[in-house]
Amino acid sequence: MPAAVPVAGGTDLMAAVNAGLLRPAALVGLGRINEIRGWQYQDGHALLGAGLTHARMGRPDFAALIPALAAAARAAGPPQIRNAGTLGGNIATAAPTGDALPVLAALEAALIIVGPGGARREIPVSHLLAGREMLRGGELIGFVRVPLLHAPQVFLKATGRTGPGRAVASVGLVLDPARRGVRCAIGAVAPMPLRPLEAEQWVASLIDWDGDRGLAPEALEAFGDYVAAACVPDQGEPVSSAVVHLRRTVAVLARRALGRALTS
Repeated sequence: MPAAVPVAGGTDLMAAVNAGLLRPAALVGLGRINEIRGWQYQDGHALLGAGLTHARMGRPDFAALIPALAAAARAAGPPQIRNAGTLGGNIATAAPTGDALPVLAALEAALIIVGPGGARREIPVSHLLAGREMLRGGELIGFVRVPLLHAPQVFLKATGRTGPGRAVASVGLVLDPARRGVRCAIGAVAPMPLRPLEAEQWVASLIDWDGDRGLAPEALEAFGDYVAAACVPDQGEPVSSAVVHLRRTVAVLARRALGRALTS
């Protein structure tokens, strides 16, 4: 049945079915494929199974491995969502508000795509999220390959209400001391996570990588404004209050994320 739809946690898929937006001819459950429900180490990377649930990624042992991804998993919603929703589903659905997506973009993660006959290919996660490469017939996201940086990383998000909810804006930020770099991705403000590359390069040039990695408050403030201007552009004159508020939210998130990373 070529029209059958694979389903893991179903947290987004079944919401679309219940809303009448999707009527799959059949569903193929992936829950019993044990190979994609854990993780392993491979050449300085973590190979994460696409079937890892948010609840599993939120545990302390995983948090010691990839702290920002664990924080995103803990923020993914109420317990019933975290217990069912999966890493691969978050990527395949590619909803702008997916909490794991900005973290994966900042980490420059790659996807291991598995297909018929055991075929495998690797693509950057950003290529799939941007629509530059798509899953072909019979292919699934098998694993997510994430570099283990052993350096501070942070995930923060702002929601429109108190408690677990969909992000209005989110940020994944990681330090990469080996390459003396800062990598930042902003989620929920566009169809895919946005990387403010110029802001990353600018602030990385100010950090004393051989010292205490401290930054003046003015530099942190400027970084937040730089990121916000890059990711939330003007949409004509006059600038709407909604754009101003969103830009302010992104600036605060970026500033706080970098400040926390530098003091970790």
